[in-house]
Amino acid sequence: MKILVIGSGGREHALAWRLSQSPRASRVFVAPGNAGTAVEEGVENVALASIPDLVAFARDEGITLTVVGPEAPLAEGVVDTFQGAGLKIFGPNQRAARLESSKDFAKAFMARHGIPTAAYATFGDAAAAHAHIEERGAPIVVKADGLAAGKGVVVASTAADAHAAIDMMLEQHRLGAAGARLVIEQFLEGEEASFIVLADGRNVLPLASSQDHKRLLDGDRGPNTGGMGAYSPAPVITPRVHAKVMREVILPTVAGMEKDGAPYVGFLYAGLMIDTAGSVTVLEFNCRLGDPETQPIMMRLKSDLLALIELALHGGLDQAEAQWDPRVALGVVLAAHGYPEAPRKGDAIGGLPAAGEDYRVFHAGTALDGATVRVNGGRVLTVTALGHNVKTAQRRAYEVADRIHFDGMQLRRDIGHRAIKAPGGGRVAQPRRA
Repeated sequence: MKILVIGSGGREHALAWRLSQSPRASRVFVAPGNAGTAVEEGVENVALASIPDLVAFARDEGITLTVVGPEAPLAEGVVDTFQGAGLKIFGPNQRAARLESSKDFAKAFMARHGIPTAAYATFGDAAAAHAHIEERGAPIVVKADGLAAGKGVVVASTAADAHAAIDMMLEQHRLGAAGARLVIEQFLEGEEASFIVLADGRNVLPLASSQDHKRLLDGDRGPNTGGMGAYSPAPVITPRVHAKVMREVILPTVAGMEKDGAPYVGFLYAGLMIDTAGSVTVLEFNCRLGDPETQPIMMRLKSDLLALIELALHGGLDQAEAQWDPRVALGVVLAAHGYPEAPRKGDAIGGLPAAGEDYRVFHAGTALDGATVRVNGGRVLTVTALGHNVKTAQRRAYEVADRIHFDGMQLRRDIGHRAIKAPGGGRVAQPRRA
């Protein structure tokens, strides 16, 4: 089987690598890919980005299955277009992808179907939004309604920060159409975790739990980013919390989408806040795998990902079961100089190691310049390692990361700190089925 993965990030590198391990995969193409997918065994880059070009390539090359990595093509209707051309593709269609492409749609959906989420209000008028902040105070969260490449959420610790976020989106239009409307919601206390499932429109298969670090600096300080590292499993997702998430969030979401006439097929990601009492609240939905959560999850997955996706496409996830490496996987993001505001491109990357038995370096913002690998984006690499607990996985990941160098390289030194503090050092039993 020939497989096409759409995207160019670390998530797509990890997906392409794992899909290439399937005994039925003859070749995995990545469009447009990066320097890592360019040299991955069994994987080939194709310099395509537009939906018509992707459809033409899939048809001409005889692609059996396409897997969508990032959110933008989903919001643009890539699944609808492929399906209209009679091509098999895994991901939600444009209607279902509104769970991610519109924060207001997602919040209204959750309110309508009784899915726990923070209180909110939606605004298109700056004066009304500012008045809301004056009434509510801070801390408070300001979110762009549309897709903003990880830059659309401001957790405002002061009213001044909230007012600045409103001005940035609604007055200065720095996020373009994505920030033409915004959602202002209640600030929640607790611990964040990522809960990702495969969905076939009615049934779901949970993947291993994970947790990422959004802030740029150690100690969860500094600006929000797309993610500076992640690990799996997440100790905060205990078996009790896992069951609660399935019962209160995942199953009602899939049932609600079916009831609303937009059956959900694809990866579904619920970003959760879990408080000290174990109560679960949805912060956001993503309609694809997370990044950098995908990298540790794919390192731990022992089942044939291609087979699981095929079951999802044929409505058979009630018969599916995923097998996991019992070890912890932890990934450390190496980011470019100036990230997240103004990442610098072009710096040469040295010291990249070949993959080992217990680690891999997944590429994201990289490009090949002859034989030289150069920085080509904000988050550049995710060094991902396995260990029998979080401490050993963390130690191994940083040993590998310290071999790599490029000018201005940024990384956090405390990825996994919450899990290390948890009972058992992060060794958590993963439920086999929902």
